[in-house]
Amino acid sequence: MSGAVSAVSSNDVYSFTKPNREGITLLAGLGVEGDVHAGETVKHRSRVARDPAQPNLRQVHLIHEELFAEVREAGFEVAAGELGENVTTRGLDLLGLPVGTRLRLGAQAVVEVTGLRNPCKQIDGFQKGLLKQVVGRGADGRPVFKAGIMSVVVSGGVVRPGDSVTVELPEGPHRPLEIV
Repeated sequence: MSGAVSAVSSNDVYSFTKPNREGITLLAGLGVEGDVHAGETVKHRSRVARDPAQPNLRQVHLIHEELFAEVREAGFEVAAGELGENVTTRGLDLLGLPVGTRLRLGAQAVVEVTGLRNPCKQIDGFQKGLLKQVVGRGADGRPVFKAGIMSVVVSGGVVRPGDSVTVELPEGPHRPLEIV
């Protein structure tokens, strides 16, 4: 399984959206260099309020570019970085990956998938009604979370648009992604 990086984004201040960059540097055990969410412990405000000593399982947020086409059909225009992701991919079923999957981004960087992004009400603050588009229901009636996946940095390196993404599945049995 492989795909490509279509955009990279980061922001050094708390903001829902993140501007696109020519490249980002991933730092092992920390996240995106200069990004407000980088660190060994949680940086997302709601999680810090609960327990600031929690490990940061949300160092790098990835979203599949195909989500933007899906929400466009429902009348929403969303571009790379606007949902707060650091890496936008193309050609990969990110949501179908199991916990522990490693993604090689470009020549050096490796992230390990920790779980699903918890879609929050800020998504409706960005565009009213969009939250309902990124949280659906499966055939079994259970929620389906489409707002991307979270990961931690295993090996650092520079990631740029156009870089390849290679998937390395963990040994089985595979655990499905859950909210982290």
